[in-house]
Amino acid sequence: MQKGVADTGNIENRQTRSLRNDWSISAVAAGFLAVLISYSGPAVIFFQAADVAHVSGDMISSWIWGISIGAGVSGILLSWMLRVPVITAWSAPGTALLVTLFPAVTLEQAVGAYITAAVIIFVIGVSGAFDRITRRIPAGIAAGMMAGILFQFGVNAFKSATTMPALTFGMVVAYVVFRRLAPRYCIVLVLISGVILAMLLGNTNVGGFELHLTTPVFIAPEWTWGTTLSLALPLVLVSLTGQFLPGMAILHLSGYRTPARPIIAATSLASIGVAFFGGITIVVAAITAALCTGRDAHEDPAKRYVAGIANGVFYLIGGTFAGTIVMVFTALPKEFIAVLAGLALLGAIAANVTAVVREEDHREASIITFLATASGMSFMGLGSAFWGVVIGGFAYLVLNKA
Repeated sequence: MQKGVADTGNIENRQTRSLRNDWSISAVAAGFLAVLISYSGPAVIFFQAADVAHVSGDMISSWIWGISIGAGVSGILLSWMLRVPVITAWSAPGTALLVTLFPAVTLEQAVGAYITAAVIIFVIGVSGAFDRITRRIPAGIAAGMMAGILFQFGVNAFKSATTMPALTFGMVVAYVVFRRLAPRYCIVLVLISGVILAMLLGNTNVGGFELHLTTPVFIAPEWTWGTTLSLALPLVLVSLTGQFLPGMAILHLSGYRTPARPIIAATSLASIGVAFFGGITIVVAAITAALCTGRDAHEDPAKRYVAGIANGVFYLIGGTFAGTIVMVFTALPKEFIAVLAGLALLGAIAANVTAVVREEDHREASIITFLATASGMSFMGLGSAFWGVVIGGFAYLVLNKA
């Protein structure tokens, strides 16, 4: 018994030493950028839902606390245990569903639906069904889907020149210069340059900034058939197709052949835990994951897991001070976030576009997938990522049938 305890302690010590040796500024910065973009984009939908539901500021803070703690804990544990940059977040398309359902659905009924959805996703994950489905998707189709998802972020970076040309062009110039002089720390330097430039241009508002600890609010769940059909089941569908599918595709395309089973199981358990405080389904991140799985996070793929751990740590910090999240992001112009996200994802866009055209045997089907996904189409309540794979997969079967 004592020997077993000693062996466990030795393993933990080796893992701690490994983390200390693998630590890098670029990986930590990648994790921070992923959190920054998540809070500045998908989190905004929560405030729209809260406005429709007429909930208090304390309840909104509890929601953000829930999604932050759930994503933070699951991301840290998965990245640490699997030694893979597992970036977790919350279901952005699922959050959008709330805007259409509130105030007809109560908070208690929404929490009941969150728990139901988490249990269903858990069963799908541990059964291995999701892994079997994703293995059947050709590499070019998966790359086309990812390129389509990321495409809009690259385009929006340059659209920002319409409203803030000095900030946009200044950050673009900084990116090009630092990409040549210090490629590993390029995005970090661009972030610093952008903040300085925004301050010099008078585009920031830091007055009245205060830190407030968040107190989560417990919500007793309530189950109804109506919310199960209108929220729980759609939440399962959009989370699997809009988050887990592209999120796992990013990991696989980056060379990490980690099965989805442990990741889906861990995030589902986290979802159940935070649901009682208003936190919606925890999932694998799709867009922000690309920041932490590429060469910008670290040249060595084996050391990029640090970005996943850093991402989780920053989520925990954000959750602890969830009440101040709004003030932080209203202090910086939205154009700053758009440009930073687009420039940070350039490497991921290039890698996926290259993968699309490289697969000669199904290049046309991959291009179709890319265009369908990039269109942003929505049909039958399902997003463009899902339909991109469906339409591209259909084209692949027809055009490549022997």
